[in-house]
Amino acid sequence: MNRLVRSLLAFGLVSAQVTATAAVATAATDIKDRIAALPGVRIISEGTSGTARTFVLGIRQPADHRRPRGQWFEQRFSLLHKDTARPMVLHTTGYQLPGTVGASEPARLVDGNQLSVEQRFFTPSRPAPADWGDLNIWQAANDHHRIVSAFKRIYGARWLSTGASKGGMTSVYHRRFFPRDVDATIAYVTPNDVVNDRDAYGEFIRGVGNDPSCNRRLEGVQRQILRQRDAFVARLEAAGYTFRQFGGGQRALEVLVLDTPFTFWQYGTQEQCALVPGAGATVDELWTFIDKTVGWDFYNDAGVAPYTAYYYQAGTQLGWPAADESAVADLLRYPGVSVPRTMVPAEIGFPRFDRHAMKDVDRWVRLQGSRLLFVYGQNDPWSAEPFRIGPGTRDSLSFVVPAGNHGANIAKLPETERAAATAAVRRWAGVSAAVSASVADTGADPDSLDALRARRG
Repeated sequence: MNRLVRSLLAFGLVSAQVTATAAVATAATDIKDRIAALPGVRIISEGTSGTARTFVLGIRQPADHRRPRGQWFEQRFSLLHKDTARPMVLHTTGYQLPGTVGASEPARLVDGNQLSVEQRFFTPSRPAPADWGDLNIWQAANDHHRIVSAFKRIYGARWLSTGASKGGMTSVYHRRFFPRDVDATIAYVTPNDVVNDRDAYGEFIRGVGNDPSCNRRLEGVQRQILRQRDAFVARLEAAGYTFRQFGGGQRALEVLVLDTPFTFWQYGTQEQCALVPGAGATVDELWTFIDKTVGWDFYNDAGVAPYTAYYYQAGTQLGWPAADESAVADLLRYPGVSVPRTMVPAEIGFPRFDRHAMKDVDRWVRLQGSRLLFVYGQNDPWSAEPFRIGPGTRDSLSFVVPAGNHGANIAKLPETERAAATAAVRRWAGVSAAVSASVADTGADPDSLDALRARRG
């Protein structure tokens, strides 16, 4: 054996030993240390959820990804860690970070890890000072791309993304701009307002459900409250609510009244129609119904302030459901008041509405999307304008939960569809069909109906 061959063999042996030693060292390194070593990532707190470890984290993000060396802010997100060999689920909230770290339905189905990300410009994940022009779907997609790029250094198995409502929208937008960041996307109750000036929501709500009299009673509730508006506004002001953002309590009341049928069907069920007050209801009866359906604590200064970022996005790119005024038009003093501009402080300027952003995403889904799963609720008003699978969409599925509301998910689908959706999620994640996670082992679902309602999702 000549000297060169002996040298190469010796080098190969040493290289193999070094590789093996490095692999052992990596496996032995605590996950906390590996996270702390990621550039720009800070550990804010840690805990546990069953046998999983949890972390609340922060990552330095450019305020404007076109100028990565300019202003930056810290974006909050959380990690539910099981094992680096397990799949990772990127959970995009679209809103604030949930108060507890729990697994989404896809993370449970694949027994995976999960990163849950707070949307940019929701406090405290907001630059200071804030240039609101930096709040758009492209900038947010870049936020998620940087998080994925960082954590793929640790989690090398398959990646899925998911979210519900605006969180589901956010997951689709991320895929549109970075289609290879994750292997598949599961989006729940995700509206797709392609043409903002052409809404299907009003017509949908007037005909939703299997009892037309329910919607007529909801319209009756609206009319009864507006006819007694002074009594309701006085009661709200006596409770300490303020309405400077709306321009007064009367305007805020009209926004709330217009939102009542939409919110009833968003979170309620057909069975709850029995609870809708009839003609001649007392102020107390109407007050109690609205408190349980919409919530008097929302359409006031303190209630809408945390959602400035949502209303800004709705009014500049995402679009919004136009309020159906037809049943109460003769009783309105401020027609047209229920729009995003009403909810956003005047000092935050709105650029001209971007009519191309949603068309672009919709076109990508229909013509280039792949491995997408959409789940909607039949009675959920947000399902009136859904994402649709098109001729170019590959290996994708879309299902509707019969009589479902905004809490629709895979578990609520009919058995055959539930099995098909579950099999697709597990196939995309590269896990065995027998895999399942214990509910007690993964914390509360951040996209449950109660969680969505708490963050107005």
